[in-house]
Amino acid sequence: MSDTVLNQFTPPTEEEAIDTSRKLKVGIIGTGWIAESHIESYKQMPDVEIVAAADLIPGKAEKFFKRYGVEGVRLYPDHKSMLDAEAENLDAVSICTYNATHAECTIYALQKGVNVLLEKPMCVTIEEAEAICKAEKESGKLLSIGFQPRMDDNMKMIKKIVESGELGKIYYIQTGGGRRRGIPNSTFIEKKTAGIGALGDIGCYSLDMVLNAIGYPKPLTVTGYTSNFLGTNPLYNNPADAARFNVDDFAAAFIRLEGDIILDFRIAWAMHVDTPGDTIIMGTKGALRIPSTECWNGTVGGPMTLYRDVAGEQTETTIPLCPEGDSFGGLFYKKIRSFLDAVKNGGEAPVPTSQILYNQAIISGIQKSAELGREIEIEIPEI
Repeated sequence: MSDTVLNQFTPPTEEEAIDTSRKLKVGIIGTGWIAESHIESYKQMPDVEIVAAADLIPGKAEKFFKRYGVEGVRLYPDHKSMLDAEAENLDAVSICTYNATHAECTIYALQKGVNVLLEKPMCVTIEEAEAICKAEKESGKLLSIGFQPRMDDNMKMIKKIVESGELGKIYYIQTGGGRRRGIPNSTFIEKKTAGIGALGDIGCYSLDMVLNAIGYPKPLTVTGYTSNFLGTNPLYNNPADAARFNVDDFAAAFIRLEGDIILDFRIAWAMHVDTPGDTIIMGTKGALRIPSTECWNGTVGGPMTLYRDVAGEQTETTIPLCPEGDSFGGLFYKKIRSFLDAVKNGGEAPVPTSQILYNQAIISGIQKSAELGREIEIEIPEI
């Protein structure tokens, strides 16, 4: 049983070749922390030239590019002035701003005819997500959302196991994760910049992990809960940050999905326990346990376990972690490379908005349900 199961999930090795005959001209909107991963990846790509950037804080972009030794980048005080001046010269932009401006920056870039790689979460509300998707459709340009865990071989393994039929019909999923202590600061902890807290920052990752594995069924209803007991308490957070903290540091939800599937979700930036539980995907023929992590922004927390009955006996098969292999670059690099390859070759978005619209609808539904204190229907807008 073990060899048969494991052999069918062995990932193929791939070699990467980059066509350098055409240089892609790229812009970066927002030069904060997450932009560091973008520029580090772009610098490794011989077919990319960073030509423009924008940041609201005077002098920040200049220091950013000086620190990374990138010269000749034209700098602007905001996304509109950059795109007004540079749109015809750009093949793509990375949008690395805080959550509350994701929608406006993305929509303006698409309207200017520029392909967009948008960092997660897609935005703050389902209304913003709808506007983004409509702008994408009207523009005909490429828009991909920044979920680099999709590039991880262990994450791909989860989807492969589900699609193999080894678990049978999926009917219940438990997912989430988080940190005993891991509250960020800066723009992450205020509604005016972040819009949402742990729910959007790391919750979107665990939702994508399981929803992608099972084919992104439509969400139907949700009962949600959010709190910020630890984030607002100076015993557990920097006093200055605790005073301005007004987003969630914990969220939980019970979500009904199409196909008679239940999704039991919880996520935290801070809690009085090391984990709210492993991810479990239960089916009519078997179940898969995926060890929890603090964030889900990369790979899984350890070897997975496949539970099956074989010849009347209960069995457990360990699915070892996939080797990192010899492929060039980390997950962030692969996320950006897959986007740029799609731009170059006219391919589809590696992480399409048609899927992440459901992710955002769940996040928005959790927020709304928590505010109302009851279960609500999740309404998916027509695009």
